[in-house]
Amino acid sequence: MVTKQSLDVHGTKVEVTNLDKIFYPKAGFTKGDVIDYYVRISSVLLPHLKNRPITLKRYPDGVEGIFFYEKQCPAHRPKWVKTTKVAKSEGGQINYCVINDLPSLVWAANLADLELHTFLHKGPAILRPTAIAFDLDPGPPADIVLCCEVALWLKGLFAALEMASFAKTSGSKGLQVYIPINSATTTYDKTKAFSHAIAELLESQRPELVVSKMQKSLRSGKVFVDWSQNDDHKTTVNVYSLRAKDYPTVSTPVSWEEVESVVRKRDAKQLSFEAKEVLRRVEEMGDLFSPVLKLKQKLPSLSVIQNLGAKG
Repeated sequence: MVTKQSLDVHGTKVEVTNLDKIFYPKAGFTKGDVIDYYVRISSVLLPHLKNRPITLKRYPDGVEGIFFYEKQCPAHRPKWVKTTKVAKSEGGQINYCVINDLPSLVWAANLADLELHTFLHKGPAILRPTAIAFDLDPGPPADIVLCCEVALWLKGLFAALEMASFAKTSGSKGLQVYIPINSATTTYDKTKAFSHAIAELLESQRPELVVSKMQKSLRSGKVFVDWSQNDDHKTTVNVYSLRAKDYPTVSTPVSWEEVESVVRKRDAKQLSFEAKEVLRRVEEMGDLFSPVLKLKQKLPSLSVIQNLGAKG
């Protein structure tokens, strides 16, 4: 039996259903808890979602049930849910949802969109990424501790280029490093070539621990530095998004001091955060990822990376 109720969200009526339904059985975390988390985190989350096309990843029966991706914004969406059009390479277009306000976020959470997967660009400038992203994926038996080591090497490379970088957990097993660009002249062709060259440089310097190639057979005991996220067809889990794991873990911004502490103490558990803990962190620390939204940095030429390699 479907139970319905209407919430007043900043003056907009949003219909929600089955709030008592268990979405994370091992944690007893309900659909209502999911919506509550997104409402309470919205002040720092929404700026990172603004104007970005989003692929819905829906879990109608919770994390232990089936899930599906939904690129086309549902036709039954309320009129106040914004959309942006993106052309398909084979012709036609996809009308993606855009989550720009709290009513839209609650609506998406009610659709069991547990994970928020966004592009690195904003609409309508769909060929202009606002940042470079590296997804550090550990191949067992490697774990997030080795990811932290690799992240610090990445940080060092960008520091040598006089560029700031920022880290967040994936909310799963890895770590992600973002380098804000926020330039009107940046293109994916530039950022993809640049990020690929950085990954190859890192691999050349640490071949026993880093791999830049896609083949999964090469990743055992190493960290795959996934540069391919820098593409107009790829989405990455958004900062502050829940993840559909056993427990309601979150893709969480972390300080470089925290990353260093993990390496020093060899303690992977230090960088696993669930929803309640993330809310406490934001209350105490604010949004550690806020510079990614506005910090403008110039993308160096590929020749600069070659010079780094020669020095390395």
